[in-house]
Amino acid sequence: MGETLTGLATMAAVNPVPWARSQMAFTLAFHIILVPLGVSWAFMVLIANYRALRKDDRAALVLAQRWSKYMAVTFAVGAVTGTVLSFEFGLLWPHFMGTWGEAFGVPFAFEGLFFFTEAIFVAIYIFGWRRLKPWTHFWTGVPIVLAGVFGSVSVVAANAWMNAPSGFTANAKGEIVDVDPLAVIFNDAMPLQAAHMVVAAYLVGGFLISSVYAVGMLRGRVDRYHKLGFAIPFSVAAVATPIQIGVGDTLARWVYDNQPVKFAAIELVPTTSSDVPETLLGHLNEDGTVTGGIPIPGMASWLSDPSTGRSTVVQGLDSVPADTRPTVLEANVVHLAWDVMVGLGTLLLLLSLWYAAIWLIRRRAPTGKWFLRVAACSGVLAVITMEAGWVVTEVGRQPWIVYNLMKVEAAATGNAGVWITFIAVIVLYLALGVTTIMVLRSMSRRFRRAGGFADIDTPYGPTEKPEPAETVESEP
Repeated sequence: MGETLTGLATMAAVNPVPWARSQMAFTLAFHIILVPLGVSWAFMVLIANYRALRKDDRAALVLAQRWSKYMAVTFAVGAVTGTVLSFEFGLLWPHFMGTWGEAFGVPFAFEGLFFFTEAIFVAIYIFGWRRLKPWTHFWTGVPIVLAGVFGSVSVVAANAWMNAPSGFTANAKGEIVDVDPLAVIFNDAMPLQAAHMVVAAYLVGGFLISSVYAVGMLRGRVDRYHKLGFAIPFSVAAVATPIQIGVGDTLARWVYDNQPVKFAAIELVPTTSSDVPETLLGHLNEDGTVTGGIPIPGMASWLSDPSTGRSTVVQGLDSVPADTRPTVLEANVVHLAWDVMVGLGTLLLLLSLWYAAIWLIRRRAPTGKWFLRVAACSGVLAVITMEAGWVVTEVGRQPWIVYNLMKVEAAATGNAGVWITFIAVIVLYLALGVTTIMVLRSMSRRFRRAGGFADIDTPYGPTEKPEPAETVESEP
């Protein structure tokens, strides 16, 4: 009994900072999976809805209605996980919010407006399937798309502000005395980070949805409904992928210019030098050497600034004091996440080019088994790519929570019992995740058994239920 109490006392006395970071990382990693669906799924619903109305396409109509119902479920779950995240800013990072809340909270105020707009029109769109005229109903879906995009931009603007803080005036004590909302929102990092996330949402959402239909087609469901369910989201993802590669490359150069220490962690550059190799995999050692991996001579310098090529100087990790740069472990995590993001992103680009080539040659989506097998994995690969990108963004900024202004340790809660909430959140989120998957699978099975529309569920059909047939009693 005494040993048990001693063990509990030891746990209660642990440093709360790693627990706060772990809880925030876990909840963000969970929530970010739902964000692409919340941002992009409405757009794909409208593509199917538009095709149904223009071409009198019944399969597209079935697809649009069912997708809107799936979308409502994931939107509701995303609302729950997003709300938890908003509370965590105050609970886990009270000193950060106390110091910077006046500026950091500005983008979130706009995100709240876009969120409520999206929620209202999601309800109207689903409610309107049998109560609005076809084109009127279609146009009620447009605000969902716009609100999803602008809501995502608002949240990313807050994160971008942490990388490039601006739009505020502080007094001698470091207290904010004036805030310029527009300068906070449109900080230097915001345009590229927002573009990167919005395009990622369409890329990840497209691959994630299409992968489900790829699995169905591999199981023999090759009817027009499944082919259309695959082609629409995969086409969206295939268009977004090369755009994302371009935006990501531009953003990497922004990091080189504005966050050189983060860039040094990305490229594993221990000391400032030119002709820096691009090291694939590999790791940084405590003595500042890099071992393992495959170095490509001069490539990191050339990619940083093609105008000066291999003579481009890349600032090293040792250019700043040890307490103002990522640790060796953090640098290795950032570098590995970067390699995963770029590697899987390149694989998804090749898959998109494969799809485009077949489409241009045969004028139809590819249905070969090998292509579908890879496409069936693309959803999971896209999610991993997105998660890796956020690891690069957040871990690469360490030890700063507000770049060059406040460190993570100074921002965190002093509550040593935060490990309890972390465990509770893990249990809650796992239950929520399992429940969400079960609900979506149950909906899918029910839709598959139904085959099509029931009379009382037909979009734009009669508003009243059909009268029940009269029963005739048999003679004794």
